[in-house]
Amino acid sequence: MSDLAARLRALPSFPDDMPELDPGAAPEDPAELLLSWLEDAIAAGVRQPHAMTFQTLGADGGPVGRTLILKDLDQRGLHVSTHRTSRKGEQLAADPRAAMTFFWRESGRQVQIGGTVHALEEETSRADWLARPTSDGRPNPDWQVYALQPERYEFLQARHDRRHRRLGYRREGGSWTHAEVTTPAG
Repeated sequence: MSDLAARLRALPSFPDDMPELDPGAAPEDPAELLLSWLEDAIAAGVRQPHAMTFQTLGADGGPVGRTLILKDLDQRGLHVSTHRTSRKGEQLAADPRAAMTFFWRESGRQVQIGGTVHALEEETSRADWLARPTSDGRPNPDWQVYALQPERYEFLQARHDRRHRRLGYRREGGSWTHAEVTTPAG
């Protein structure tokens, strides 16, 4: 083991007190659980609790990730924004599949969300652009708000014994199914 590997292994990973994840008490709609965990992070004073890694697919089919912030969540999906001509805008135009990963280290919680992204209407994009702190009040026709329409979620609650609890949701037809995700011990 290299010195770096030993130093990395010795770093603390999670806080002493972490919440529990009870799959039996999970809501039918995963958006409710996501909002609950996001509200917990906001209430705990987590810095940028709405930040997540947003992954698209590059021209070679490989994943491309970057950090974005969640703009909103409604029946249309989870909102993010960018320029249509940006690298991620062009990747979404070529292949609308994308994923988000939220991680709140302060509570040992992670949420992975995957689905298909679609562009929202011009009015939503215009309002988002004009609300940006750098906006000068002029419209930006290249600005686009996208919504990721989830097809799957996985909620993870870390545990000190590394037997993390995972809860997976899948959209089947017009409704959600969910079950605890088990992994081999070890």
